[in-house]
Amino acid sequence: MNEPEPFPFPFLLPKIVMHDGPVLTHLVEYLSHTHTHTHTHTTASPQHPTLSPPSPLTEFTLIVSVGLICLSLVSSGMGCGPGRGYGRRRHPKKLTPLAYKQFIPNVAEKTLGASGRYEGKITRNSERFKELTPNYNTDIIFKDEENTGADRLMTQRCKDKLNSLAISVMNQWPGVKLRVTEGWDEDGHHFEESLHYEGRAVDITTSDRDKSKYGTLSRLAVEAGFDWVYYESKAHIHCSVKAENSVAAKSGGCFPGSSTVSLQDGTKKALKDLRTGDRVLTADRHGNPIYTDFIMFIDKDPTTRRLFYVIETDAGQKIALTAAHLLFVGGNSTAGERMSAIFASQVRCGHKVLVSDGARRRLEAVTVTRIYTQEHEGSYAPVTAQGTVVVDQVLASCYAVIEDHDLAHLALAPVRLAHWLSSLLFGSQPAVSGQKDGVHWYSKMLYRLGTWLLDSHSLHPLGMSVYPS
Repeated sequence: MNEPEPFPFPFLLPKIVMHDGPVLTHLVEYLSHTHTHTHTHTTASPQHPTLSPPSPLTEFTLIVSVGLICLSLVSSGMGCGPGRGYGRRRHPKKLTPLAYKQFIPNVAEKTLGASGRYEGKITRNSERFKELTPNYNTDIIFKDEENTGADRLMTQRCKDKLNSLAISVMNQWPGVKLRVTEGWDEDGHHFEESLHYEGRAVDITTSDRDKSKYGTLSRLAVEAGFDWVYYESKAHIHCSVKAENSVAAKSGGCFPGSSTVSLQDGTKKALKDLRTGDRVLTADRHGNPIYTDFIMFIDKDPTTRRLFYVIETDAGQKIALTAAHLLFVGGNSTAGERMSAIFASQVRCGHKVLVSDGARRRLEAVTVTRIYTQEHEGSYAPVTAQGTVVVDQVLASCYAVIEDHDLAHLALAPVRLAHWLSSLLFGSQPAVSGQKDGVHWYSKMLYRLGTWLLDSHSLHPLGMSVYPS
């Protein structure tokens, strides 16, 4: 249960040992001690499922990905200021045009995974009219056939995404501008409960009205951050966004602050009260329970109300987590099969999850029997040295938004390295963290990098909001 944790960033060792000093000598001894431990495999049993290890190809992909991350950190650190460093230009991302009648994400527009529910029509006399803001961007052509300026009115989130798309259009087709044919609708020209009535939807074309460009225009709208994009007709593309105050607008991956974890001293503690260095119950890659350090929160929001999936088991445990958070599950056949991490929104009744027993000496597979949603105030995303955490007796990943737990864990290797060195140099007693509320800067950077390097299907549609909305 309390064996030494493996060195979190082993391929940095050749660079580190080129220097002298007692800390580095200790590091070499530590690594040599834990290397054998980390490569000792255990045999799965029906009572002791294991977590699925990455394939050699996956491991290679992970190493390449984290190398790119480290390069981005180095260039940012050595350049002048917080920019990209050395004035380098990013290679253009390959764009796959949407097919006619295709929509992304592949769910209905007014569902949690897309733009969310309809919240009521906005009129010029309603209190909510102040939610709309005019868009006077000269790089966008507004049809405004009513000649009332209504097409220019939209929510701030919609305005931000539209302005971003306008830049992409001019970069993609020099001399061509983005054209808006429909924005906020005050005249009832759309179907009932249309998001046009809330200023959350726009219909767009290019200024040259070249229909051969519309598939690519749809893809550019997806990349610009619209929450739902539909190649609706040969005449235009329909785009919409989440509501400004929607619990779905900023989801990410978190647990409620009232959820509890188990500490090494046998007590339980609310997630919101965790301090850096607390030893919490987690699991290693073989499914063995182990106590390890809590490092930090990659997202910490004590006030916002969010929607959580509540997953209950036949043994009575239940865990609440956001739709984009990863949970370890197995199929509904044998309990001895390997467990894999999937989004909470993909968990189904009949899946197996791992829970800790009363003695906390092992993890057992139990069956999911009920799933429902519930709102909670406050949300926290803890990171541990193992990348896993047992919350309310159920084993979950520390990661979210990206569908690959192993890739996410490797991407956080610099964070674990920094914590390991800090503990080595300054001690590992729990300390009150000065971490500010909100998404951690490193997590924001990884998300931006992920949207650049990874296919959009690799990211949950309710990924974190890293830009003001």
